[in-house]
Amino acid sequence: LLLRWRRRRGLWRKVKEARQRQERSLVQMEMAVRRFREQHPSVNMTSILSLPLPELSKKLRDGSLPPEHVFYAYVGKALQIATETNCITEYLQESETQLQKAKMTGKLGLLYGVPVSIKDSINCQGHDSTLGFIKNLNKPAAEDSVVVQVLRRQGAIPFVKTNVPQSLISYDCKNLIFGQTFNPLLYTRSPGGSSGGEGALVGGGGSILGFGTDVGGSLRFPAAFCGICALKPTGNRLSKKGIISGVLGQKAVVAAVGPMAKDVESLALGMRALLCEDMFNLDSTVPPLPFNEEVYSSTQPLRIGYYETDFFTMPSPAMRRAVRETKQLLEDAGHTLVPFELTNVDYVIFNFCVRGMFADGVTSFLKTFKGELEKSSMGLFFWLAKSPNWLKSVLSWIAKPFVPRFSDIVRSMRANTVDEVWSLHHEIEEFCYQFIAQWKKLNLDVMLCPMLGPALGIGYPGKLSVAVSYTMLYNALDFPAGVVPVTMVTDKDEEELKGYQGYFRDWWDRTLAKAFRGSVGLPVAVQCVALPWQEELCLRFMKEVETL
Repeated sequence: LLLRWRRRRGLWRKVKEARQRQERSLVQMEMAVRRFREQHPSVNMTSILSLPLPELSKKLRDGSLPPEHVFYAYVGKALQIATETNCITEYLQESETQLQKAKMTGKLGLLYGVPVSIKDSINCQGHDSTLGFIKNLNKPAAEDSVVVQVLRRQGAIPFVKTNVPQSLISYDCKNLIFGQTFNPLLYTRSPGGSSGGEGALVGGGGSILGFGTDVGGSLRFPAAFCGICALKPTGNRLSKKGIISGVLGQKAVVAAVGPMAKDVESLALGMRALLCEDMFNLDSTVPPLPFNEEVYSSTQPLRIGYYETDFFTMPSPAMRRAVRETKQLLEDAGHTLVPFELTNVDYVIFNFCVRGMFADGVTSFLKTFKGELEKSSMGLFFWLAKSPNWLKSVLSWIAKPFVPRFSDIVRSMRANTVDEVWSLHHEIEEFCYQFIAQWKKLNLDVMLCPMLGPALGIGYPGKLSVAVSYTMLYNALDFPAGVVPVTMVTDKDEEELKGYQGYFRDWWDRTLAKAFRGSVGLPVAVQCVALPWQEELCLRFMKEVETL
């Protein structure tokens, strides 16, 4: 007991030190901005912050805007948003040195002088990538991840790291070290996750370009919840070297790294900057496909598949309306819209996604929590995860007639033999080929899909893991998928929500109905999807949706 007490005290001390470091970061930011303001009282920070990224980067490159003006304008704004939403975990103070160096070298990369924010799990040399775990504190990364190296070579200035949920396997944004991050649009709402710190910072205007990761919607949830844009590319389009994932080594559900910004043109610029020789040289496992300008700037009418529901998670009235209105606008603009029939999403979610991520009987995931402090919020999950296979099978069988979804989740958490994992991977491959065949049969270019929204209340994502169905499908398929905000929740949506029952009418459906409530004025997005390696086409479609 005494040993355990000592261990716990040691862990709390580490947490306290990390929080003090976070506080110090904000103080450093405040002092840096104050110093700059005293030396340059006439700089109009507001006008700098109002420039869209393409215009800002043009002014930085042609010398009409000094990089330090831009840098300190964003440090000031980021500090304000961090104070309001608790989104920043660390200020990268060396960014001030990098700023001076960039001016002297005179080499103008595509993102010359642009301050960028980086998700906690993306390695930056000399800084922790905690994933919200105490055991990862005081273990600074030995080198930058490839993405950060390329950003620096393109002249960008990574200046802050942002908050994530513990383990990353969540679409909320809370951990025991840095606490809860809040949605900048409404503090009672979650910013989404796991790239939640990025969503809050970019959504609040404290960063003009951010980078996060996505294994089930972790870029798309924060973008949708915070009213911004994001792109989850095909898993291997951008390098994941030096990026820490939530469950190491699992291959069933594909993770990706991607950009987040206020508009689609900024995402395209971020992709353009990363898809260069430097990245292909630093990580030779990434296919050397430069950004295809021709596809991105094409104005050919598109053939667009669409669906309003996946028949697993009933869309909120605002989600359904978002797809309908967007479909109508696209048709009016001369594009062809074709209904797409989605089937067996429940099978995909339980058998491919849950079972795929936890095929080892949840052992690897549980291991990451070993020696951590608090697990109370996941008590039932941990108990189930640790149960032997026979008990999981019995529980699943008993629950089947009453709560079929609970039964399916428990069954999906059983430990698999190696041949079972191989046959699962084979099954996912076959599903992907079938999906593509259905896509080609309809002769589609892209697909318009719902995106979960509006932002759920804080604490709700943890209770509603089943609601990842709209996003996680495209991690299992490994298709590029982006998010664009298209509308806001209206009084009429709110009124219609009273009749929301869900497809299963179980505890999850009732909870989701509650989570959607009281959201008038909050943004709602749609998902834009393309076939693997067609990021430029996906962005082109997103741009079209955004314009309309």
